[in-house]
Amino acid sequence: MPIRPIRPSDFDALNRLHRQVGWPERSQAGWRWLDENPARLFSGAPSGWVVADEADAPVAMLGNFVQRFHHGPRILHGATGFSIIVPPEQKGASRGLINTFVKQQGMFARYTLNANARSAPLYPKFGMTPFPVETASVKLSWIVDKLACAKGRMLRKLFGGLSASAATRLGEQLMNRRLFRPEPLKLAADIAPLRDLSDRSEYADFWRDLVAEGHLLADRSPAMMRWRMSDPDQTVRPLLLGLRRNGRIVGVTMASMGKNNLIEPPCLDILDLAALKSAPDAIETLAAALVANARGMGAAKVRLQVVTPELLESLGALAATARREGGWGHGHAVIDEPELASAWAPTPFDGDYAICNRPTPLSARKRRAQAQATPQGRLSKA
Repeated sequence: MPIRPIRPSDFDALNRLHRQVGWPERSQAGWRWLDENPARLFSGAPSGWVVADEADAPVAMLGNFVQRFHHGPRILHGATGFSIIVPPEQKGASRGLINTFVKQQGMFARYTLNANARSAPLYPKFGMTPFPVETASVKLSWIVDKLACAKGRMLRKLFGGLSASAATRLGEQLMNRRLFRPEPLKLAADIAPLRDLSDRSEYADFWRDLVAEGHLLADRSPAMMRWRMSDPDQTVRPLLLGLRRNGRIVGVTMASMGKNNLIEPPCLDILDLAALKSAPDAIETLAAALVANARGMGAAKVRLQVVTPELLESLGALAATARREGGWGHGHAVIDEPELASAWAPTPFDGDYAICNRPTPLSARKRRAQAQATPQGRLSKA
């Protein structure tokens, strides 16, 4: 069957594929938002590919999330694959999809930082090697509600083998009221939420300072952050915290509340940790603030799903208190220039976590309000 780029007319079919495997679907507005990714539009790359049947309807898919990167004066683009969905009746179609993704032009790197245990063995067959090399199989988590996590483990033992349709009939488990009425954040005096992402903001100054250090960085410019924060399928706005020293922002973290599936407890995912060289303790300070506030926000654990040796070192003593999860190589990449591989220290921001993690389900009250106001839409803020 032929492979072709994703079209806007495919969005309903893409949702059907997601539904078959129990992965979060997107609203029409959410798919349009993803399709209008400024970095993708600038690069001209497809938003993904589908395997089409005789009627040109998608029967398998692979998403293509493009990001702009800065490396000193250079502007580059990289692409992470996401939502590789190949139903059993299309067995073998993954080869053509991954090959198409890896061979696309104009991307300094084609990669995934989010391979699951089943898909991970596929990537080396297409020249994708473990990345980050030393920590490709490392995920960190900090449990903040032991009872909720224990209940989640019990439910996985009882219902972990359920099909997506059977799990849906089971219903949403392990919700809690703090998800909808979180406790006030308890932050040190030098840490505060960042709400101004304008081009003349303190955050913009931080971004310029970060770029000036010469790292290979995924685009965190104010314009890109405004686009990221505008995802219409968010049910709770991501938390963006800044650490200030001497009147300037020296470190930033971004975290998002989500729920992996119906039978797991809510989790606070750290999507980014970035800091200036002048503040070597900023990463540990910001991550510790997230861990300290996670339970009050409704989370059972805090998770950091992409780790580099540099990030492990920056986490300091906090890293020793974390659990190691995963156990398989979830990071794989093809990087065209060896010097770029050594210059790149990704965080989850560089991967697909922000667009693929399952959002926190809406409360019953908000579901009713949504149905009355916009039957086909989704709320974008808590």
